[in-house]
Order: sequence, then C-alpha cells, then structure tokens
Amino acid sequence: MTPVVIYTSTGCGYCKSLKQWLSDRDIAYEERNVTENPAFFDELHALGIFTSPVAMIGDTPVVGFRPNKMSEVLGLKK
Repeated sequence: MTPVVIYTSTGCGYCKSLKQWLSDRDIAYEERNVTENPAFFDELHALGIFTSPVAMIGDTPVVGFRPNKMSEVLGLKK
C-alpha cells in the first residue's frame, strides 16, 4: 500500500476525523503533529500548504478531511 503521512494539529476536529477514517479502514499512517513539532509545519510550508489536516498519500497531498478524494487516491472502492 502507498505510504500515508498525515499532518495534524492539536485540538483539530477534522484531524481527529481523518485519523478515525484511516483507522476504520485499517490504513496505517504516520502522524506528524505540527503543534508539537513546528518543523513539520515547515515541511508543509515548503509545499505551499498552510493548514491542517493534510494527508500525504505517497507524493499526493490531500488537504482537509476529504474522504472521497482519499478513497480515490488510495484506490479504494466507494
């Protein structure tokens, strides 16, 4: 499966929803909390992204909690 890295922030409801969505589908992910480690936010800034959550699915960023888009990028059946 394509590696998934999610960028989250503390207290973000959409971030919690993203983690739950991935967990419900048994999709492993690496979480990078930008509140706890500002260097992770720098990684997003380098991509021109200034918000969270962001799911990096391979080299493809999915900004926000967008289940349909994530399903499409991951190749999941709807």
